[in-house]
Amino acid sequence: MNNQKQQKPTLTGQRFKTRKRDEKERFDPTQFQESIVQGLNQTGSDLEAVAKFLDASGAKLDYRRYAETLFDILVAGGMLAPGGTLSDDMTRTEFCLFTAQEDLETMQAYAQVFNKLIRRYKYLEKGFEEEIKKLLLFLKGFTESERNKLAMLTGILLANGNISASILNSLYNENLVKEGVSAAFAVKLFKSWINEKDINCVAGSLRKVGMDNRLMELFPANKRSCEHFSKYFTDAGLKELSDFARNQQSIGARKELQKELQEMMARGDPQKEIIAFTRDEMKKAGLSEQAMISIIWTSVMSCVEWNKKEELVCEQAIKHLKQYSPLLKSFTSQGLSELSLLLKIQEYCYDNIHFMKAFQKIVVLLYKGWHQPSDQNIRFS
Repeated sequence: MNNQKQQKPTLTGQRFKTRKRDEKERFDPTQFQESIVQGLNQTGSDLEAVAKFLDASGAKLDYRRYAETLFDILVAGGMLAPGGTLSDDMTRTEFCLFTAQEDLETMQAYAQVFNKLIRRYKYLEKGFEEEIKKLLLFLKGFTESERNKLAMLTGILLANGNISASILNSLYNENLVKEGVSAAFAVKLFKSWINEKDINCVAGSLRKVGMDNRLMELFPANKRSCEHFSKYFTDAGLKELSDFARNQQSIGARKELQKELQEMMARGDPQKEIIAFTRDEMKKAGLSEQAMISIIWTSVMSCVEWNKKEELVCEQAIKHLKQYSPLLKSFTSQGLSELSLLLKIQEYCYDNIHFMKAFQKIVVLLYKGWHQPSDQNIRFS
């Protein structure tokens, strides 16, 4: 038997050395700001030199970490506190967007600085867009001149595709809208945007992000009308934007009317009520009979689930249209309205190939139901 005392096991911890790269660096933009400010003070108002300085500095400074600080300095000269005021305890420069000349040419030159910077350091794209959104929310904290410069720059950046039109969401902030800041800013922004591109390009960008139907929201609820919008922007020299907004409102009204008609048909409301409602809405929206008959036709054909078999859909279509023939007849009192309807029927049958054989029967059904043999207004063949 072993008389030696058995040694008890002990627990010992092992200290792991933290790698330097794994240590979390403290967020401290002070040194970064001083470096950028010093560089801008040296380059001064020479924007080509500024662009070269920013390009070279990206290799030495942490743009990814301090993107917001970088853009604050380039726009306002220093770091911005909440609300848009400059932080008092930080270094600042007098060479920035807000201290530049208030003209389109200077703003185009600044847009090139941002464009070159973001093309060189692609990871700044998202941060730059977030910066613009933030600056728009801070508009009340800026002077009128600073707002004008930012508006012109934003319009140019939108035209160049450097930022998405979704940034305009910031302009719908309740306080900015209420005090008229949003509408005044939008005038300068759209002027510079349309100056770079045409209204069709602007409209396309707005549609892409679902902003084409929200322009009225630049005004308070009590001023949110097509007439007020049109006068405000036309007086500001933006008639093309006024026309676009009016057209969008008309399209929106038509879609809403079509939806209402489909719901009335689905409920089985009496046709007399549908006709009365449609006439009233047609008058309110200022729609022509030709425009109205197109909406009615689409509503009539959308309120039923069609058979997929070609041999059965023809019979179904005739039965359905016979029911709504009085409604269609009520809005084809003119030859042009009848022609518009004929074209809509033709388009529908062409787009829905299983309706091709029904086309002739549909036309004959409507013609016989509406015209006496002596009528010579229009002849369907």
